[in-house]
Amino acid sequence: MSSSSSLERTINKVISQAEADFITQIDSTFQESLKNLAASRTKLEAEYNRILEGARKQGDNLKRQIVGSSRLSARNRQLVLIESAVNDTFEKAKTILASSNKENSYRLLMRKILKDSVMMIDSDQVIVECNKNDIELVKEVISDSFKDNNKIKIKISDHPLNAIGGIRLTSADGSMTFDNTLDSRIERLKPLIRKNIAQMLRGEV
Repeated sequence: MSSSSSLERTINKVISQAEADFITQIDSTFQESLKNLAASRTKLEAEYNRILEGARKQGDNLKRQIVGSSRLSARNRQLVLIESAVNDTFEKAKTILASSNKENSYRLLMRKILKDSVMMIDSDQVIVECNKNDIELVKEVISDSFKDNNKIKIKISDHPLNAIGGIRLTSADGSMTFDNTLDSRIERLKPLIRKNIAQMLRGEV
């Protein structure tokens, strides 16, 4: 009877120890699983955030491309508008100037243009070119402006100039030419006119 009780106690002790070891192993495995799960969750969150960040960057790049393309398109349209406005302005100016050759203001302008051109060429013999409508006016201006100046000889070219007004002056030897036609004067104003029109389109003036 005593031997039987001792055997039962021994068996129970072994079983209890085995149960304790088994529970310890289960708990250890459970804790390890929790750690692995936490690590996996961290990796998943990092990967998720990386994907979101990549998508955000792609979206930002696409947005910048769209905005840049829109700005370039708007800039191109603005340049077309400016060039069209400049050309319209020049055509209107040419029409007005072409019909003003009989006005006294044009006569005064031609006198100034002739004097300035002679000074630029700085030659004692020059040839004047003008359009066919201004030939008589140029003759009068030469007579009025240089009647007391015998040092300069001015000849009017036999070939009319294709210009809306003004003159082109050439030294007798052909070494120097000064284009002082209204056409060339308008062309020299183009950059300034473009700038003014651009400022008007942007509302700066």
